[in-house]
Amino acid sequence: MRINVTSVLVDDQEKALRFYTEVLGFTPKHDIPLGEARWLTVVSPEDPDGTELSLEPDGHPAARPYKEALVADGIPFTSFAVSDVHAEAERLTALGVRFTQQPLRMGAVTTAVFDDTCGNLIQIAAHD
Repeated sequence: MRINVTSVLVDDQEKALRFYTEVLGFTPKHDIPLGEARWLTVVSPEDPDGTELSLEPDGHPAARPYKEALVADGIPFTSFAVSDVHAEAERLTALGVRFTQQPLRMGAVTTAVFDDTCGNLIQIAAHD
């Protein structure tokens, strides 16, 4: 068993697609119209056949309160692996990304947390 698709709940799929591709650097994988929403996934360009990230609409009544509670408590919705948190944070900051937690070393891992502009906090992490 392996993870094939995981999701992040977004307030606007088109805005999310721009952020996750143009800013974060993911590559579009699937974009299939499904009525008002789309089956919209992105992948890492380093692993185009790897785990897909679904940019899932947050239209369900429970989704937005859940996301708002996580943000209010400073809890990231998910985490992405990077090779160098400091370098990635510098790159993203230069692109206008707002960090809620600057790079912080915690034992054998360094993390940082940013706002994805779609209603989520996202953590980046690198292990030593």
